[in-house]
Amino acid sequence: MNEQVSENDPIYRADCPSRVILDQIADKWSMMVLAVLSEPRRFNAIKRRLDGVTQRVLTQTLRKLERNGMVTRRVLDGRVLGVEYSLTQLGQSLRGPFSILFDWTVENIDVIHDCQRSYDTREQ
Repeated sequence: MNEQVSENDPIYRADCPSRVILDQIADKWSMMVLAVLSEPRRFNAIKRRLDGVTQRVLTQTLRKLERNGMVTRRVLDGRVLGVEYSLTQLGQSLRGPFSILFDWTVENIDVIHDCQRSYDTREQ
């Protein structure tokens, strides 16, 4: 069956730069870090707020977000050196779209769970 493609249909090319950026900012840990950083926080404070995240994954996520300009990292002087993370203006601009996605998820979680159960019983 040949599907006609309209001139106005988007083409999702394999080399489209948006794929890489979406992959980097739309994963669960990135979204949760952006939510947790409503105010500047130290690494361990972020980790305590994200139940289940490993130190390795959180470090990778923060580096990825910093590289993409969403998060800034500041070394704190003092008796005990520390690092504080905060959102950049670009990172702040994602809070709105991500909160809409989160709200949609919460509103539809029961329906999604019902669909999953229905699918799983069909597959057995």
